[in-house]
Amino acid sequence: MLKCPNCNSKDIGKIGISQYYCWGCFIELTITKGIINTHQVEEDGTLSSLDDLFAEEERRYLS
Repeated sequence: MLKCPNCNSKDIGKIGISQYYCWGCFIELTITKGIINTHQVEEDGTLSSLDDLFAEEERRYLS
């Protein structure tokens, strides 16, 4: 099961192919080649990467 690397919430909703939204901390997650990429949704709808806040091992997704 997918768990948010930011807040460890399991309350994750699917919003597209390999795209998810964390209802615990309101960030968007995408999975590419087994790595979770995290993004903050800005007021204008653009995404800002949060990947630099997490070590790669924290972002690994094992399905």
